[in-house]
Amino acid sequence: MAALSPLSVALLVAVTVGLAAAILAWRERPEPGATWLSALLVGQVWWATFLVFELEAATLPAKALWYDVQWVGVVAVPVGWLFFALAYTGYDRYVTPFSVAAVCIVPAATVAVAAAGDPGNLLATERVVRETAVGTFLDVVPGPLYYIIAGYTYLLGAVGSVPLLQLIRDDARPFRGQSAALLVGTAAPWAGSVAYITGAIPIPGLDPTPLVFVISGVAYLLALSRFRLLTLAPAPRRRARQLVFEQLHDPVFVVGTEGYLVDLNESAAETFGIDRRAAIGQPAASAVPRYDAVRDLADGGDKPRAIPIVGRDGRRPYEATVRDVVDDHDRTSARVITFHDVGAYLGQQQRLNVLNRVFRHDVRTETNLIQGYAERLRSDATDERALSVIDRSAGRILELSERTRTAGKLFDPTEEYASSPLPDVVDEAVADAREIDPDARVEVGRVPAVAVSVVLRVVLKNLCSNAVRHNDGASPWVQIDATVADDWVDVTVADDGPGIDPAEYDVLDRGTETPLRHGSGIGLWIVKWGVDHLGGRIDFDEREPRGTTVTVSVPVDRSGVPSTDR
Repeated sequence: MAALSPLSVALLVAVTVGLAAAILAWRERPEPGATWLSALLVGQVWWATFLVFELEAATLPAKALWYDVQWVGVVAVPVGWLFFALAYTGYDRYVTPFSVAAVCIVPAATVAVAAAGDPGNLLATERVVRETAVGTFLDVVPGPLYYIIAGYTYLLGAVGSVPLLQLIRDDARPFRGQSAALLVGTAAPWAGSVAYITGAIPIPGLDPTPLVFVISGVAYLLALSRFRLLTLAPAPRRRARQLVFEQLHDPVFVVGTEGYLVDLNESAAETFGIDRRAAIGQPAASAVPRYDAVRDLADGGDKPRAIPIVGRDGRRPYEATVRDVVDDHDRTSARVITFHDVGAYLGQQQRLNVLNRVFRHDVRTETNLIQGYAERLRSDATDERALSVIDRSAGRILELSERTRTAGKLFDPTEEYASSPLPDVVDEAVADAREIDPDARVEVGRVPAVAVSVVLRVVLKNLCSNAVRHNDGASPWVQIDATVADDWVDVTVADDGPGIDPAEYDVLDRGTETPLRHGSGIGLWIVKWGVDHLGGRIDFDEREPRGTTVTVSVPVDRSGVPSTDR
């Protein structure tokens, strides 16, 4: 048996290294790109193996046969490289059955022509055996299809290298090492192929491409072992960053330097009712809420500001921030506008301020009265006025305590609020008002049988009790009516009392209290907080000749069970 030529031995070394790398890659399935890297390496092994058969064959027909068989591996290498690079770097949305089938059309046609014996000399116009100092080679004059598949191979290799080149300057050292090793592994066969096609190799018929598979195999083995290729791939990181952008609770818009919308996340589309597909590419002013107020906020310049914006949840305050997206040359390529809903934070601060005022001012005032009149009782235990004041002040403190407890429970973030039929809610508010003043005339109009959140119960109880308690008439009058339209409930509470001090309206409108400008109690605040919690609105109107009409509008709770009208 004749000994193998030195070139055949070198090729078998390449086969061994490539086969080892293919096995390691196959074992990493289903990591991103593992299957396609295995296909690439198997293609190299196939090509190098049957080139050994070609080199060792003695006749022209035998060499031509093994030459045609090699085309399976030749076309598998660029296809495997392209889809490995896409899957490995996180662009796997392009790795679909359709895209794979489309890319494989030209390679499949090439293999089919080779399998048919190359009719029409499309792959090779002439085949001749050349005797050289280093061996006997099949010298081929390329046909038109040969150049087509060669150009197609270079195209796939270039496209697959683009995402890997982006990792060369990545901040993560393992990814830089991986991409460098992979690019070396594919650049070596490219160089050999270009040298063969351009005639730079002085030995006729010698294609050095399979010989440099040794370099490719070593590079891939280094990437798999030293740089943890496949076990530490960048694909999950890219998907994770995209997931964070999409799942971020805050609405985010990306605006290009020319003022056109580049991207927006799901929260932005949902919060502000924007069609993402239609909005991208449009002027930012047509999609970004209050763009005129936020576009001048520069990175590191103006501080974030609270801007009231009307969204699907009504009018709410948002804190807007703008950050520049800067490239490697310190040039601004886009701006990221983030809206942070500060309504909950501002509401919590508001409640803390009001409750602080209640305890610091109202409770202290009533406590001082109790202490003062308690001193009078020490000298005259029969002082009826002192007993009356102490009883009233103690009742006032108890009432404030109960309302404070209600306010705290009402806005507990862990509390889940059920729904209740609106007629039942109104009945409870009426019963509460009549308990405060049995002489009160509380009238109820037609109440629709719809379900509402039980938070509305607290709102109506406070409105009715305030209307009765602060009425200076002998027989307070209160009228409750309700209507439904477009999934919204309007509940009106009218009274014939002295009306609400304009200072109370001013404090509610400003949303803050100061030591000199504050409300007289906590009832109206609870009403406002309850309506805000439900995403509704509240309106105050004066009645003639006296009194106030309060209209509360809240959404219908469709999860509730309606009852009959009353």
